[in-house]
Amino acid sequence: MNLQEIITGGGISLFVLLTIIQIAPVKINPWGTIAKAFGRAVNAEVLKELAEMKATQKETREKLEAHIDMDDERMADVHRTRILHFNNELLREIDHTKEEFIEALADIDEYEQYCKDHPNYKNNRAVHAVANIKRVYDDRLEKHDFLQ
Repeated sequence: MNLQEIITGGGISLFVLLTIIQIAPVKINPWGTIAKAFGRAVNAEVLKELAEMKATQKETREKLEAHIDMDDERMADVHRTRILHFNNELLREIDHTKEEFIEALADIDEYEQYCKDHPNYKNNRAVHAVANIKRVYDDRLEKHDFLQ
């Protein structure tokens, strides 16, 4: 049976049958199913490209998150280094202004927040330095003897 025979003879009865099935109270929608199948066939390559792009985006997102984590850890290291350096200056009895203490305390805030958010980060190198800076700051604040 060729296309012309289907259209002129059997095609009309097939059309009527599919239409009746679609109208029937049972929710069978042959035209929708045919349209979906046709759409998938036409857009198969586009759907394949979208799936590949989605996989690439996931990989890129994972790499970006790893990079951000590494950058955050480096910043915590920088804060810790500045804290240790400031504490060394205090131990060598180098005087500081109130503003320098405030900067050191800001580093401590950032560093302690990072340590709180990342419990696996090794923090034991700065605990005593932080305590000493806070103690000296409290002493200077009480005595009003910051470097001017």
